[in-house]
Amino acid sequence: MNRSEPMSKTPSLFESLVQQRTLGYLLLGLILLVAIWRLGNALLENPSLFLQQVTNGLQIGFVYALIALGYTMVYGIVRLINFAHGDVFMVGAFTSFYAISRMQLHLWPRVLFPNLNPFLGDAIGTVTVVLLSMVVCALLAVTIERVAYKPLRNAPRISALITAIGVSFFLEYFGALNFVYTANYITYRRPFDVVTWVIGNQGVQVLQRGQEVPPGAIIFSNISFIIIIVSIILLVLLQYFVKNTRTGKAMRATAYDRQTARLMGVDVDATISTTFAIGAALAGAAGVLYAIAYPQVVFWMGIIPGLKAFVAAVLGGIGSIPGAVVGALILGQAETLSAAYISTPMRDAIAFSILIIVLLVRPTGIFGEAQREKA
Repeated sequence: MNRSEPMSKTPSLFESLVQQRTLGYLLLGLILLVAIWRLGNALLENPSLFLQQVTNGLQIGFVYALIALGYTMVYGIVRLINFAHGDVFMVGAFTSFYAISRMQLHLWPRVLFPNLNPFLGDAIGTVTVVLLSMVVCALLAVTIERVAYKPLRNAPRISALITAIGVSFFLEYFGALNFVYTANYITYRRPFDVVTWVIGNQGVQVLQRGQEVPPGAIIFSNISFIIIIVSIILLVLLQYFVKNTRTGKAMRATAYDRQTARLMGVDVDATISTTFAIGAALAGAAGVLYAIAYPQVVFWMGIIPGLKAFVAAVLGGIGSIPGAVVGALILGQAETLSAAYISTPMRDAIAFSILIIVLLVRPTGIFGEAQREKA
């Protein structure tokens, strides 16, 4: 009995374009051309406004970077998308709120040392608040990891993923209770006075209250300066820690091959907990900086920034620390420039569309590498 050979199906033109990523390259090239044309015109029409938007994009981009690092570090170690990370960010913001409004923690340098320079007193007090939020978030993340994630370490990944979603909802709605954070919006009190500078034809000048901004000038506040500087310092410290310390090397070994790292004497459980703690500490710092920039806190405030930071981590290549930073800065610029020159309601859609198109061209993200499955 003769059997006919199965005929190989010839892919259609559209399937060929998708398989060869040609469609993605075409879309990416088209969007880049449109973006260059639109942003180039915007720069030529009003350079100061364009630079102002770039500055605003850097501010929010660095906040996203601090959050995105937690996603990418945890994923690199345990292959878990920790959806509760955005809520840890929220806890960091609320911790700083209570530290400032109820405990007056930011004023302790001036109380103990009345003759201390006010600028130095504010700086020390603010750093103290940030450190407190980082410690609280680190302890919270270690507790979550030990209670909710560690028992599922050898379970199917979907179990840990669903658990992470459950932990996220628990933190949000537990925080909404009246005896915890409350469900209402709360105005955030900044730990220092806002100083705004104007950069224009007259050089750099302090913008006084009620004074109009000179035409063609760029506004830059101490909030933007603090966010960018603190973020860069934390990113440099993290990079040094991962590259040069014994614990950082253990983290890299665990990320590469958990079983082999255990055989080489690495305490894998402690390393994973340390990774959660560091990522959460960075999210706590981001929560403080975000609340200082946008002075309002609410129990669900971690959802959108957490989602965008996750997108930034995927865009840069989840598992890659430099990728998380680059992805966050790209997302910050895309969000800000889209709101300024295209449409404010469409800014999130445009930012997420960039992610889709980049993944069509490079599924592992900008800095990501194809990795084998690990135990």
